[in-house]
Amino acid sequence: MKKTTINFLLLLLPFIGFSQGNKVTQIGGKFDGLAMTPPMGWNSWNTFETNIDEKLIKETADIMVTSGMEAAGYNYIVLDDGWMAKERDKNGNLVADPVKFPSGIKALIDYVHSKGLKFGLYNCAGTSTCAGYPGTRGYEYQDARFYASLGIDFLKYDWCNTAGINAPEAYATMSNALKTAGRPIVFSLCEWGDNKPWDWAKPIGNLWRISGDIYPCFDCEFHHEEGNWSSWGFMKILEMRKDIRKFSGPDHWNDFDMLEVGDGMTNTEDKAHFTMWSMMASPLIAGNDFRKMSKETLAILTNKELIAVNQDKLGIQGFKYSSEDGLEVWVKPLSDDNWAITFVNRSDVTKKVNFDWKKQLIKDADFNLEANFNTTSYKIKNLWENKEAGNTKKAFVANLASHDVITLKLIKI
Repeated sequence: MKKTTINFLLLLLPFIGFSQGNKVTQIGGKFDGLAMTPPMGWNSWNTFETNIDEKLIKETADIMVTSGMEAAGYNYIVLDDGWMAKERDKNGNLVADPVKFPSGIKALIDYVHSKGLKFGLYNCAGTSTCAGYPGTRGYEYQDARFYASLGIDFLKYDWCNTAGINAPEAYATMSNALKTAGRPIVFSLCEWGDNKPWDWAKPIGNLWRISGDIYPCFDCEFHHEEGNWSSWGFMKILEMRKDIRKFSGPDHWNDFDMLEVGDGMTNTEDKAHFTMWSMMASPLIAGNDFRKMSKETLAILTNKELIAVNQDKLGIQGFKYSSEDGLEVWVKPLSDDNWAITFVNRSDVTKKVNFDWKKQLIKDADFNLEANFNTTSYKIKNLWENKEAGNTKKAFVANLASHDVITLKLIKI
């Protein structure tokens, strides 16, 4: 058999079903049903990078509970890159940094669990992580057993230092390792969209990144001179991938990266950012410092109406309906034949919204859904103002400030 054929069969192996009588079983693959709505939680990277320790994580878990964030749906505490020692132990096992985590990582996980929260860890498909700590390449099954023994609930799996490594094969191997280890763990692929994970990752993971790293700005590109790579403002990420929303849904989400709410943008921009992530059914993973969180930031992150849009059981990602002179209209189908509509002002000046429902016909070609306002009427609720706003028999008129949003829920009458 040719070497290329052997390699192709090895790539397919994680997906091959073996027949046992009339029953077909799949080897490995993700744990199904762990993320039927987009995961919500907090990740250490955006604010702290590798400057993390057990005191920070305990304080963050405490605040997640006492602030009302847990009640709003946030339940994962994810420890990103930098939690490990620089070397594995003599048996090849990962070791938590003893200076940062003097009580050990298991004790920290137990503390988070005692708060009624779930715990996530980070590693990388390459030979080392993005920050230079031990990667998982060649240790997949050993590391999976380690994670299961710790009792973690979520694994973020990055894509640095992967020269010569096949992405579908690497992520399938880790997915199979987690399944073999036996503990249900949400598998988050952080592959940046370079190898189009939406085409192949549904049986492998519960969510996958679709872009490079986010940056706390509305619509900028931040170029990292030292590594010749860029981070992206949240509106840039929204526009980065076309025609992939059809691949997203319950238990297989397009991940637009962690939230930058509370990390330096204006409150208006934070509000727009949170709105668009909710509209896109992206995981809502906060990245700010809870210990310094303002009341305004907390109010944005815990807006129950927007969270309900994100967590809607239909699980359909929104899309851009129209764009004219810097004023965009985004729509998201919701359960019970309802819709969410967001007006976003990308320009630097105030815009007037004058949306005549009778002149609009919203069609979702990917999911064969339609809102025809000439045949169906809807009540309107303004979700940020939390008040009724008439119905679709009358045009919606409002002024919209620069970089601001108005989000309406259309409730079928």
